[in-house]
Amino acid sequence: MPEVQTLMSGLVIGESPRWHEGRLWFSHWGAQQIVAVDLDGNSEVVTRATTNIGYSIDWLPDGRLLVSGQEGLLVRNERDGPFSIYADLRGLSPHGWNEIVVDGRGNAYVNCVGFDFMGFLEGRAEFAPGIIALVTPDGSVRQVADGIAFPNGMVVTPDNSTLIVAESFTSNFTAFDVGADGDLSNRRVWADLGEGGGDGDGICIDTEGAVWTPVRGNACSRVSEGGEVLQRIELDRSCFACMLGGPDGRMLFMMAARWRPENPTGEPRTGQVLTIRAPAPGVGWP
Repeated sequence: MPEVQTLMSGLVIGESPRWHEGRLWFSHWGAQQIVAVDLDGNSEVVTRATTNIGYSIDWLPDGRLLVSGQEGLLVRNERDGPFSIYADLRGLSPHGWNEIVVDGRGNAYVNCVGFDFMGFLEGRAEFAPGIIALVTPDGSVRQVADGIAFPNGMVVTPDNSTLIVAESFTSNFTAFDVGADGDLSNRRVWADLGEGGGDGDGICIDTEGAVWTPVRGNACSRVSEGGEVLQRIELDRSCFACMLGGPDGRMLFMMAARWRPENPTGEPRTGQVLTIRAPAPGVGWP
């Protein structure tokens, strides 16, 4: 097995990695930055985010960047210009808007954890299930799924037919059929990793239909439908998200950091971008 390499270090927490136009782009939580880094480790702060922690990125088919954040506003970057509001999600939930994925038809799926996560960690808020919202290309917003135990990373298969979401408060990956209008139906368990299997954060999918996912115990695993673990990469710190990219799509990028719930964005900065060669290239969205 190839060895894990460090592409970048000195980050607070890297999240929402996306391979785009020859570079890995990601949300640099704790620094209010969106960063792009090439395979030689040359990095650039491309723009800044309004949220300090808890924001994710993806692109519309026309190349404009979308950023989702805790405020419940989905904003769009106007090609080297200012951000503008693309959709207002606050009417669906006031809590913790999280991950985003834009499919091949320009439908943006954004999920919400459904409760005050930091308050929950501090013992002053209760858990509640989350939802998934759909923002269509014309800007309309509607809820398309609910009852999800901390929805986190999402992928859409390359034929736009299936959405898979990681439920971080279970060990399940839940799949939905995607309709022609973007609605989600036929909810089912795509994979159950079992007790201690994983929290499932930012995920990606490859040409063999396997999903790469962070798992408990400081690792990143490749999982097939049904829950078989095909490969496990051990790390020395938590993995928050992963993404396949590179010129041939077979470079696995892993966003790793030591999680400190009492002070997640404080010093020291333990965040890294790690890489390793994967057995199959990435497909679908993101």
